[in-house]
Amino acid sequence: MDIQGAAPAPREIDTSGLPMDQAQALVLDELRALTERAEPFAAILLMPAPPEGRTPAASASGTSTADRVRTLKLIRPGLTALCRGLAFVAPADIPAERAEAIHSGEQLWGCPTMATQDVTAARAWAGARVGG
Repeated sequence: MDIQGAAPAPREIDTSGLPMDQAQALVLDELRALTERAEPFAAILLMPAPPEGRTPAASASGTSTADRVRTLKLIRPGLTALCRGLAFVAPADIPAERAEAIHSGEQLWGCPTMATQDVTAARAWAGARVGG
């Protein structure tokens, strides 16, 4: 059986049960690992719902916003070269700044993005991006 030409399945990164700062750090760590493999990929990012009735607290994970921005800048060349697409699955009631980051596409991430509330649609889009 020849699987040499088979496209890899999209990577699903489930951060839906985590606080936002931990979710963002995990996404960046996973994307860094994918770029280090030096193979084309697509990813489905299952994002957490915002905390009920309040703005998220300051980072409790030890990673600051500045750290996450630096990490994204470091991995962006790998995303541009290797990432065929990031499909964000997020609830409708996310804060405006998160929605803006998700919808900023290639400008922020360096690769195509899409956002949806439907995980099936995200999987189909990401699969099509890697030819699956």
